[in-house]
Formats: sequence, C-alpha cells, structure tokens
Amino acid sequence: MSDTPETAAPAAAGQIVPFPADFRIDEIATNGTTIHVRSGGQGPAVVLLHGYGETGDMWGAMAAALAPRYTVVVPDLRGMGLSAKPPGGYDKKTQAGDVAGVLDALKIEKAALVTHDIGNMVGFAFAAVYRDRVTKCVLIDAPLPGVGPWEEILKNPLLWHFRFGGPDMERLVEGRERIYLDRFWNEFSAHPSHFGEAARAHYAALYALPGAMHAGFSQFAAFDQDAVDNAALLAADGKLSVPVLALGGETSFGAAMADVMRFAATDVTGGVVPGSGHWIMEENPGATIALVVPFLDAP
Repeated sequence: MSDTPETAAPAAAGQIVPFPADFRIDEIATNGTTIHVRSGGQGPAVVLLHGYGETGDMWGAMAAALAPRYTVVVPDLRGMGLSAKPPGGYDKKTQAGDVAGVLDALKIEKAALVTHDIGNMVGFAFAAVYRDRVTKCVLIDAPLPGVGPWEEILKNPLLWHFRFGGPDMERLVEGRERIYLDRFWNEFSAHPSHFGEAARAHYAALYALPGAMHAGFSQFAAFDQDAVDNAALLAADGKLSVPVLALGGETSFGAAMADVMRFAATDVTGGVVPGSGHWIMEENPGATIALVVPFLDAP
C-alpha cells in the first residue's frame, strides 16, 4: 500500500467531480491482483463500486457527500481504471474476494455497499459470500446474472455487448475505444449531452490503456459463470436479509430494479432517479445522492 494524497481530475461541466482533497490513494495487492483504491472520510464504512464505461472516478460527488460522516472506500474493479489487469478472475465471486482483501488491508470489518452496473454484480456476490460484513446495499440500474428475469433481460437487443468479445473484437476496437464507448454513453442516457465531453475523454483514455478492453470484455464473458454462482449462493444461504435500496434510472430500469432485487433479497426498498437513464452520477447526481444518503443514514 502507498500513502499518496488523491490527485483528482478537475471538475468540468459537472462531469468529472474531484474527490475530497484529503482522500488518499492505495495500491492494494490482494487476491492475485492489485486494486487501485481511493479512501477518506470518517465513520462507518461505505464501499462504492462502479460499472463498465466508467471507473471509481464516477463517485467523486457521492464520496464528497458521504465523507463528513462515513469512511468512503472507492476501488477500481479488477482490470478497470488504474487497477491491475490480470488475465483472469473476472467472475464476480472472485472479485468479491478483491473487495474483501481491500477491506482487510484497510482494517475495515463491515461496510455498506453502493453499487452501479457491473458493480451491482460484484457487490451482490460480496454480500452473498461475506454476509456478516455487509450492513446495507444500494444497487443501481443493472440486473444480476441468473437472478429473476435475467434470461428475458438478455433478449434486449440493446444488450448485444453482453456477448461481444474475444481477440478479434479487441482488434476491432483497438484505437477506437472512444467510438465503442460513445455508443454506451449515448444509447443508455436519457439525454446524451448530460454525459459531458470531459468525462468521455477521461474514461476513453483509461479504457485505451493496455489490457483494459480485454478486461472489460472479460467482465461480460464471465456472466454465465456468475449466473451459476449466484444461483448456488441463493440456494445455499437464501436471499440477502440486509436492507436493500434498488434504484433505477427513470428511462432505464426504473421501478423494475426493485422487482429484480426482490428475487435476491427480503428487505427491498425501490426508487427511481428522475430525469436519468443509466448514467445516474452524470445525468442527475443530486437526485442520486438525495436517494442514497437518507437510506444509509437510517437506523
């Protein structure tokens, strides 16, 4: 682990929001890889997990809102952002072990989870495997492999990228990462202009790093194994019993996000981020924070 102050990208048009100046960066070696982690604040721990098309940088505004009364931990997922890009381990149960290792290194026993997209899948696996380490879960705008209407969700033509990958596809997008990612940012936004140019350039550069697109494709390629693992975890130990807040973007999963989570948890509260598609922290960060913080604050 290093002990280096966080150097955040400057805010631009409300898109890339810097982390608080006193946040630190650690490179935490765990579970056969190295995870890039920002952390700061004080109080009970909250782990923020990002999804595909972004990195932990998406959570700057959320981290700033939580830091006065929570210890905030923000990893880049395995293979994404500034974390190492190993050849394997992209099933979400393995990545749950990455999260456990990060918390162990930071000497955090228990945490709440706030997750988005692929982060939902990693967070759910963590909550299902390490049930005594999770206090609450917020899952935002993405399904869980093998849970509830998963097979129907897979039929949505907008989700063709779930089956897109492999070396030929990597060659097709090499040097064209921005073109590939713009498709996600445009089609999954209520208003594409709300995912600003500064954020697009920032993330495209990170996904153009060596091995980054391979790792991203590997996240999706692991979904079949994730579905098997999730079914086994639910069969062995039942649904999650911790409080769950399931949020959907108004023009994306919407209220259906709560319907999905009721297949996997017993105490589910639903909510909708208004005026937003999938990219909740770019499209309506204020509303997202206003939904998440009271849920975390509640006894």
